[in-house]
Amino acid sequence: MDDVFSAAANRLTIDLQALADNWRQMKARSGRARAAAVLKADAYGIGIEAAAETLYRAGARDFFVANAEEGVDLRPLVPEGRIYVLAGLWPGIEPLFFENGLVPVINSEEQLAFFMAALSEHGDHPCVLHVDTGMNRLGLSMEEAMALASDPARPASFSPMLVMSHLACADDPAHPLNARQLAAFREVSTAFEGVEASLANSAGVHLGPDYHFDLTRPGIATYGGEAVNGMANPMTPVVTAEARIIQVRSVAEGGSASYGATAAFARDSRIAIASVGYADGYHRSVSGSGVALRQAAPSGAYGFLHGRRIPHVGRVTMDLSLFDVTDLPENAVRAGDYIELFGRNIALDDVARAGGTIGYELLTSLGHRYDRAYREADEEV
Repeated sequence: MDDVFSAAANRLTIDLQALADNWRQMKARSGRARAAAVLKADAYGIGIEAAAETLYRAGARDFFVANAEEGVDLRPLVPEGRIYVLAGLWPGIEPLFFENGLVPVINSEEQLAFFMAALSEHGDHPCVLHVDTGMNRLGLSMEEAMALASDPARPASFSPMLVMSHLACADDPAHPLNARQLAAFREVSTAFEGVEASLANSAGVHLGPDYHFDLTRPGIATYGGEAVNGMANPMTPVVTAEARIIQVRSVAEGGSASYGATAAFARDSRIAIASVGYADGYHRSVSGSGVALRQAAPSGAYGFLHGRRIPHVGRVTMDLSLFDVTDLPENAVRAGDYIELFGRNIALDDVARAGGTIGYELLTSLGHRYDRAYREADEEV
């Protein structure tokens, strides 16, 4: 651990061994299907370079990013990888695809027309066909996809290497839309005979082999987050976020703290002021203060300090957060100590729930004021 990390105001410890192990676990759960690695949003906030190199060494060869710019950044890190761009191809950025070997996901008839025009200039290039089976987000409609599959005039140069769709409710295994989407996807994948198929995200992998097809796309599970509602999370935490305590102060019984006097104390108390706030992606809502309809106590998130769960109190501010350390031994907490915000002792998704959001948002909101330390992973096994 270097001196800068040891003294940083905010710091992230990123366990690349856990990242690799989580991906391998999702690969094993995918059965006969290959497992892709999803690296969009700077690898869910942990840093694309370290994540890509780790997952590539672990055996991943299929990679998904959100846009072409992310694909360009990824290309030198995965020299033999297939990089799929979920936003697809648009006029003006064609060179990024052809020069970097990026595979566009075709999401609409308009994008299909752009792609075919680009082929006439640049020559054959692979693509993925995205079909909407019920999420009503991106993708050709079922009618458009089936008409394309049976169109005798379909250009020979249009030959997708993969047909995909996205599950809307896989985090709720009992939701009836899962089965309806599966039936629709089976229909369209059969129509594109001989083309590989991909349907399952992290939660979809847990729905079982019927949903796996040829390629799965585990995202949040690889990064240690929960994928399925109501199920114990089997994944290992990847990110531990910590903040330095700047000051410990006493507040008398009947006193208050933070904006709006939102922390009220019914006993003589000690509070630790930590150097993290909503500018660091530690959302204001995790305090519980001012969140509509939330009346229960404790109202917000917990931190972890000296072996104990410590409640957050008051409002999260731009740069500072308050934690009630009254129940720790007197003089146990000192300025300069670090409190865990989430990680191995405080689950990422517990903090997210306290803020009315999901683990994805916490990870992808991590700001630039964290110093990062990476724990290296073993080589491929």
